[in-house]
Amino acid sequence: MADQVNEYKCSNCGGPLRFDPASQMLVCDNCGSVYQPEEIEALYLEHSLAAAQLEPSDVSINDLQWSAEEAEHMRAYTCPSCGAQIICDENTAATSCPYCGNPTVVPAQFAGSLRPDYIIPFKYSKEQAIAKLKEFYKDKTFLPSEFSSRNHLEEIKGVYVPFWLFSGRADTDLAFTATRTHTHRTSDEYITTTEHYRILRQGSVNFDYVPADASTKMADDFMDAIEPYDFDEMVPFQMSYLPGYLADKYDVEAQDDEVRAFSRMSNSAVSTISGTVSGYSTVLPERQNVRVRRKSTDYAFLPVWMLATRYQGKPYLFAVNGQTGKMVGDDLPVDSKKVFLRFITITLILELIVLAAVWMAVHG
Repeated sequence: MADQVNEYKCSNCGGPLRFDPASQMLVCDNCGSVYQPEEIEALYLEHSLAAAQLEPSDVSINDLQWSAEEAEHMRAYTCPSCGAQIICDENTAATSCPYCGNPTVVPAQFAGSLRPDYIIPFKYSKEQAIAKLKEFYKDKTFLPSEFSSRNHLEEIKGVYVPFWLFSGRADTDLAFTATRTHTHRTSDEYITTTEHYRILRQGSVNFDYVPADASTKMADDFMDAIEPYDFDEMVPFQMSYLPGYLADKYDVEAQDDEVRAFSRMSNSAVSTISGTVSGYSTVLPERQNVRVRRKSTDYAFLPVWMLATRYQGKPYLFAVNGQTGKMVGDDLPVDSKKVFLRFITITLILELIVLAAVWMAVHG
């Protein structure tokens, strides 16, 4: 059966709906109508709002300058609003039409096991994310003007990133060697006494929702760095949270992400149990045995604002947590012309100071 592309449309005027982080509602920018996500989800299920069948592409691979390997991983859809062809990769779950700009959702990407269990809706708006980036750029005197321009900042995109959430328990068996040092003074000397100990610790640490991003497009270190998320605000997944944002289904299997998640659990458990060893002058680990048991694995969409750009051929990536506003980014580029002008300016000022000092010394 052919896939579908769906748009969530306003029942009053037919305009496209988008999810608004501030109100946590779906809004129509045409007539101002607002809807609860659950309301629109129910309407979608009952009436199949704005569904359109996937149409075979009438553009050849040669016309698009794709290789056969690239074309194998691309999909073509027809926009329900303007009829234009939407080209995206096989993992795209939510996007927008490049011609009319209307948000679109691909329901087939959420069939069966592909459907996320949970979603954390966006709480930070695009304007708030841009403000975070501006704050990051602030006082960066040598930043190229392209990075500080409004047009550049507008390129930021809201993305629901697929994550595996692992819950489990880490059982630890640790051993340490430790010392305590005491010094006391006699009538004619200081005496230092060192006591040696062997310390054993066993304990278990429970973990809920340890995240690991499930997309090869996302840099793991960036996704780790913008944590934590508040999973108390996680809700059951509904497609009506997606309009206005990009989304991809997972392309990393849970078992492949399990190693990363278990390593985080293990390291955190060792740190927690090791923290109970205190009151010693020195503590050295002797043995660390950790067994991680998985209790459950959930699939979730987590919100991220992304800005990916290039400057002088080098890629730069910036990410903002769409729930908390925490931001991470690459080291900013430097405009060599601005550096040179600053150097010349400082040099001229110093020369003027020296000349003024010499003149004062001569004409005192």
